[in-house]
Amino acid sequence: MLKRCLLIGNSRWHWAERDNGSWQYSHTNPDPQKAKGPLSAWAAVGHIPNDINLDPANLMKLKDVPLQKSPPWLGIDRALGSWSAFLKSQKAGNKSNGFLVVDAGTVLSITRVTSQGEFNGGQLVGGLSLQLSAMEYGTKYLKNPGLKEVINNPFPMSTADAMRRGAIQALIGVVVEAQSLSRLPIWLCGGDAPMFAKELSKKGIEVNHYPNLVLEGMVDVLERIRQD
Repeated sequence: MLKRCLLIGNSRWHWAERDNGSWQYSHTNPDPQKAKGPLSAWAAVGHIPNDINLDPANLMKLKDVPLQKSPPWLGIDRALGSWSAFLKSQKAGNKSNGFLVVDAGTVLSITRVTSQGEFNGGQLVGGLSLQLSAMEYGTKYLKNPGLKEVINNPFPMSTADAMRRGAIQALIGVVVEAQSLSRLPIWLCGGDAPMFAKELSKKGIEVNHYPNLVLEGMVDVLERIRQD
């Protein structure tokens, strides 16, 4: 039997689909037509279009996620990613005092989790796309160059490359500082995660990169709910 989960993000929609015994993950532009099919579970942190009719009985809520000490304002995407990382950390036998979940999406979120699986604060900052959009919005002449590959030159000649390099460097600085203050390992996900992994590697910082970390947490929570 086909199972489908949907997480509506700020920029993209994230899908987990199971058929023939294995889960497959995908990340698409908003697709209301696809969402009209049956869903085993859904959640949203972004805008829900008016032209889809999602069954409220299948809405996954923050209280469904076993992450301990989650405040009521915590985004369910952060909770699911943190819970997923906690499970993977436990399975791997990691002995650290906790970890940081870095979700490099529309908003760059950094979530600190204790070794007991408890929410322990975090940071939020505009992600790479928002950084570039803000420069265009707040100035007369700068135009959003889009998310093409960031060149290695720390001082690019072109304006477009300078914007990209400055934005990614600023965000990497946020992550590096958070890791330096906490001394905790990083679990990385989000659409811009490959770029972040590359930049952090240059600085000698190891990361556990799981592109589908949040969706894997959603699948685990769904299966727990079904067992209850």
